Amino acid sequence: MTEVMIEAQGVTKSFGDLEVLKGIDLTIPKGSVTCIIGPSGSGKSTFLRCINQLETLDGGYILVEGQPVGVKVRKGRLHAQNNAEAAKMRENIGMVFQSFNLFPHMTVLENICEAPVRVKKESRKAVQDRAKILLERVGLSEKAHSYPASLSGGQQQRVAIARALAMEPRLMLFDEPTSALDPELVGEVLDVMRKLADAGMTMIVVTHEIGFAREVGDHLIFMDGGGIVEQGEPRTVLREPRHERTKQFLAKVI
Repeated sequence: MTEVMIEAQGVTKSFGDLEVLKGIDLTIPKGSVTCIIGPSGSGKSTFLRCINQLETLDGGYILVEGQPVGVKVRKGRLHAQNNAEAAKMRENIGMVFQSFNLFPHMTVLENICEAPVRVKKESRKAVQDRAKILLERVGLSEKAHSYPASLSGGQQQRVAIARALAMEPRLMLFDEPTSALDPELVGEVLDVMRKLADAGMTMIVVTHEIGFAREVGDHLIFMDGGGIVEQGEPRTVLREPRHERTKQFLAKVI
């Protein structure tokens, strides 16, 4: 039986009067690549942020490896996690954003080492050794002692991926990781993500890169209006969408 990484049931989220997520039901197996597409404002990024506890749920629940997100069970009752408990759970989830969010005053190597040393209290030597391996993995060994300002956007995003991997997460979330890049730099970031997928990393990718979703994704989700409109095997959804709204969206992006 396939192990489940994420189970979401009835997930809702509102910002004031705006209901952004309207009852998301979803199961994601371990080792799979799930790609989420859809128009701006459809709730894609908010759903990722709920998984990583950057947003709190208004309703429903999310389980990550069987553990509820944002809450704990004590004496048979649910209680909100405190900040320390949320941070501990977040250690197992890496997230890469549209913007690179690197510390400008730190070298590439220092950026990658900061969280494992400070958060997980690992020895700096051990983390540096792992960081060098990760830099080689993303093709940036020669940039270890460079500062972010000297790197291209694609290079900075690859460093951001290495930084997330330095925490040794079991799940990686990508929130439109190539949308801020010049077109000629997109490929180098997608290549790193392909290698992660090949290595068996569980990934959820919010993306506009339809080719990546088709070639690398195991499952494709189309969201609109805060809900899942259609989902299935990527090539099937892209070639033969069943819902009219999906057809309209794909006609504009393919």
